[in-house]
Amino acid sequence: MLDEPTAGLDADTEAGLLSNLRDLGVTALVVSHRPAVLAAADRVIEDRGGPGASRQQRPGAQRGRRPSPPAGDDCGPRPPAPPPPQPGGCPRSRPGELPCALASPDGSLRTLIRSVPGAWGRLALALALAFAATGASVALMAVSAWLLSRAAEHPPVLYLQVAAIGVRFFGISRGVFRYLERLVGHDIALRLQSALRLETYTRLARTTLLGRRRGDLLSRVIADVEAIQDLVVRVWIPFASSALVLVATSSALAFFSPAAAAVLLVTSILAGLVVPWLASRASARSDAAALPLRGQLSDSVHEIARAAADLTAYGADTSALSRFAGIDERLRLASARSAWVRGIANSGQVLAAGTAVVAGLVIGGHQVQDGSLAPVMLAVLALTPLALHEALASLTQSAQTHTRARAALARVREVLDADPVGSGDRVDDARPVAAPELVLSELAVGWPGGPAVVAGLNLVVRPGDKVALVGPSGVGKTTVAATVLGLIPARAGRIDVAGRVGYLAQDAHLFTTSIAENVKIGNRDATDAQVRDALARAGLTLDPSRVVGEAGDTLSGGEARRVALARLLVGAYQVWILDEPTEHLDGPTAAALIDDIWATTTDQPVLVITHDPQLIARCDRSVVLTAASGGPGRPLS
Repeated sequence: MLDEPTAGLDADTEAGLLSNLRDLGVTALVVSHRPAVLAAADRVIEDRGGPGASRQQRPGAQRGRRPSPPAGDDCGPRPPAPPPPQPGGCPRSRPGELPCALASPDGSLRTLIRSVPGAWGRLALALALAFAATGASVALMAVSAWLLSRAAEHPPVLYLQVAAIGVRFFGISRGVFRYLERLVGHDIALRLQSALRLETYTRLARTTLLGRRRGDLLSRVIADVEAIQDLVVRVWIPFASSALVLVATSSALAFFSPAAAAVLLVTSILAGLVVPWLASRASARSDAAALPLRGQLSDSVHEIARAAADLTAYGADTSALSRFAGIDERLRLASARSAWVRGIANSGQVLAAGTAVVAGLVIGGHQVQDGSLAPVMLAVLALTPLALHEALASLTQSAQTHTRARAALARVREVLDADPVGSGDRVDDARPVAAPELVLSELAVGWPGGPAVVAGLNLVVRPGDKVALVGPSGVGKTTVAATVLGLIPARAGRIDVAGRVGYLAQDAHLFTTSIAENVKIGNRDATDAQVRDALARAGLTLDPSRVVGEAGDTLSGGEARRVALARLLVGAYQVWILDEPTEHLDGPTAAALIDDIWATTTDQPVLVITHDPQLIARCDRSVVLTAASGGPGRPLS
């Protein structure tokens, strides 16, 4: 079962494909609008569409076999995937951009923070609030312990008033400070995340993304960029505030029991610094591996979702799902190892907390016995370490989060440091020009990493000109269009364009949203009336609010082409480049579409890339690219 198998092929390649298909001796059901395919078929069934519509059968005429040249696609040889970028190579920043925000592990983050107005002040405020919240928790336990011990002595109630007020104050302020710390901390984290994501988008906008795995790239741009939020909220602020509280608590207890304070300081350093560091080292490989595995999982999901029909048709769905399950299993094992290490580390922290409590009881008991410590302070020495170590319990997970965040930001840094493939887009002046024009002078083009596929191209397309760019499949016609659009750099020669360039791609993508939103890609500020007018000029009577499926699956091929055409019509484009505009369309629909385009572009230069002989005949002139033996194609006429 073949759906438009010869779309985008020249006549010779098409004839060779059909002849080879017949030589295979298979039974074929072919869906096509191409006259050559219909002529080569044994029978033609014409479906006029709709329930109960007429279906006509007629015999097809077989053609003799024609020589089959090597087939390829119009983009010419594709480049290999770009090599992994070197972390040290930071591209130059343009005015108004972050100067390579993650170029190095330390200075990069300081640069990112400096790029956000008021970031240092907000970070300091968040740290102060976190210190106040944690300090209030420890102070609540200490004051409560003193209050219970003093109350057991049955003093006058007025003696307990200050402590009771302190318990209320620290109990309430703990929640208030923690709430405010979450607000300020997440505010600065989200600001940094936005700045980093904008920088990532800016870098990606300067490249064509050739050779990239789209699922992994999506994971880097979305999930990995969010690691900056984890770094601020779950690493920097908890570690810094806990360290300050640790010093403050140990210093306060030193006034009553220097020995107990020393034990508390040592156990706190073990529980808050040494154990988390050991845990992060033990799970570093698993934590670092989890990020690439999530990227691979995203790639696998993307491939399965996009190619589900083909995988099922060819019986490859089981192997694809097995690969997906294998990646998921490796990710599960990495997460399980991290969780196991975290559990062991938590047990070490519990032992450290128990040691501090027992030491406080033993040391404090001896001090009470010799009279150097008030009896009510024994409970303070025993219970305060519990509150402090409770605040340190989350630092093991923070240390592991730090490993994952650094690995994630390193993946983002690879995106920022990667050499761009092309410029991503042509920068055009939005203002219209009086005489739009496209001039190519001795142009040589080729995909990055591959040889030049076209050389010596000279072409002038003036207002109102309709010029066809034709030639064998794979000679480089679409590569010329990509070069004119600025997607890839020219190998040699010069490109002069007057006026905004609009491009109708042969595989224009339709997003899973309304038809109106798809049309507005051509002009984001278009009104509803302008969208309806563009659809009408494109020959569509569809409801603009209708939602199309993934990649426009709920639209026919002709409707999808006309929605893509409406993008050009709704924008103020003065130079048009059309790549196979009549593919997937029947004869009458194709003729009507070209009529609409010609009527709309009476004063615009139009360059048409096509193999359709009827469309070529309707152009003012044609430029034929011929494949040179062992070298780039050159214009014939």
